[in-house]
Amino acid sequence: MAEYRTVADAYLGSNDFWLKPLDARNDAFAAMRHETKHGDGMCFHEELSVIEGGIRGPGFWSAVTYDDIKEVNRKADLFSSAAGITLGEQPPETLEFFGSMIVMDNPRHAKFRMLVQKGFTPKMVAAIEESVKVRAKRLVTAAKDKKAAGESIDFVESFAAPLPLQIICDMLGVPEDDEQQIFDWTNTILGAGDPEFAMDLDGLIMGAAGMFDYAQALGESRLLDPTDDIASTLMHAEVDGERLTAAEFGSFFILLAVAGNETTRNAISWGMHQLTQHPDQRELLRANFDDMALPAADEIVRWASPVIHMRRTANEDVQIGRAKIAAGEKVVMWYWSGNRDEDHFPDGHRFDITRSNTKDMEGYGAGGPHFCLGANLARREIQVIYDEIFRELPDLEITGEPDRLVSGFINGIKRMPCDFSV
Repeated sequence: MAEYRTVADAYLGSNDFWLKPLDARNDAFAAMRHETKHGDGMCFHEELSVIEGGIRGPGFWSAVTYDDIKEVNRKADLFSSAAGITLGEQPPETLEFFGSMIVMDNPRHAKFRMLVQKGFTPKMVAAIEESVKVRAKRLVTAAKDKKAAGESIDFVESFAAPLPLQIICDMLGVPEDDEQQIFDWTNTILGAGDPEFAMDLDGLIMGAAGMFDYAQALGESRLLDPTDDIASTLMHAEVDGERLTAAEFGSFFILLAVAGNETTRNAISWGMHQLTQHPDQRELLRANFDDMALPAADEIVRWASPVIHMRRTANEDVQIGRAKIAAGEKVVMWYWSGNRDEDHFPDGHRFDITRSNTKDMEGYGAGGPHFCLGANLARREIQVIYDEIFRELPDLEITGEPDRLVSGFINGIKRMPCDFSV
């Protein structure tokens, strides 16, 4: 922990911190967990804007231990999501686009969730799972053809990115010709702060507005002319005589497209990276796939922590451990740190699909009222793509270091080379 003599040295609100190697990140969070458990309690950090033109906020408390994160999540009456769920201040111009249920509190959140759950019935999910298998087979076949033609293969481009994107588009009835546009919009929204995307506030708003307008038009179309997709189900679902408006559907579309695409994409990418780094784990999974696939998927999500943090705002004065949090102050739950808390996950940065408590990892929203509706689907996507790769491309491995997204919110991989024999 030499790089972080005190927790004040870790500027979590600056992009400079997220450019550091993963080991340096781990050292910083280990120091903060020690301070939280054995020192003065939860740490308070300065806040810096990560995109040009963004709003610099007043600072935030960091929940870095497994137990503190669980407590904040459980106390949804004391910690609000309505002011935004990312570390930075949310510009008022974006509230219309990102105003779906992830930034709602009860009772509105509960009613909205009941509405959208009607699109995730067992019958609908079963149909989606069949689509996952079909899409995974096509991706593997396409990668084989590309390699046979002498082209290099990028794992993210060929496998991890298209599978969840295609599944989300299948669910929502998005035409195949529009899939790349949806992908570009999600990169715009979650790539803010990464120098490659060079996104300022105006660019972020334009990207979100484009996706929102597209989604509203899709929702209005399905209301007038329903088809056999989740978009139609959602636009016609009712709870207490209420339906989703086209604007509400637009916001949910953004949530589903961004959360369902980017998080699973990065879990699949980091998982293959770790399976290449740990050939014993890969062979254990491959040889015992039926028994190990589900715990392996959960260990991948624990280790990767595709969503690095979620933020809440205190509704009233409250104490968490020794930290006295005032009403209106922000608390950031660092899932990356909670998933490495040594009191719950010994040697937490070690990738180990045999962990006995992997199912307890703080992923998919870490429990509470905002637990991810698509968690089981994400697990299936991870399992299905690896099953297909193990059977058809048994020697596939990652051949270079991942090109990481610069972000304190998404633990993303933009590119990662791989190779296999055909």
